Amino acid sequence: MSLAQYADKGIFSPSKIAHALRTTSEEVARTAGLGKDAVQRKERVRSDKTQRRLREMIEIVNKVEPRLGSELMAYAWYRSEPLPGFSGQTAMQLVRAGRADEVLEYIDAIDAGIFA
Repeated sequence: MSLAQYADKGIFSPSKIAHALRTTSEEVARTAGLGKDAVQRKERVRSDKTQRRLREMIEIVNKVEPRLGSELMAYAWYRSEPLPGFSGQTAMQLVRAGRADEVLEYIDAIDAGIFA
């Protein structure tokens, strides 16, 4: 899916992300490593940290979606599939720890045929 579908006026919208993933804004915040306040208050939604975490989560979900067949399956993978080479942590846990770049590099390596 296009990143634009998750945005409103150039800002990632927690409610649009939640709608697309059939969950709540609070759950989106939790899976991105944010407090629910970050998705409820306008000034917090626009903050660099909130926007970065939402973008990272969506980039990862979008990157694995073609392999898994749907954004809902990609979101389930993001939340629950332990990643080899990361001590059994999921993509969600790694994003919450500020390691989204490592997850994206891992997915690129898998796509290139390099096994982690």
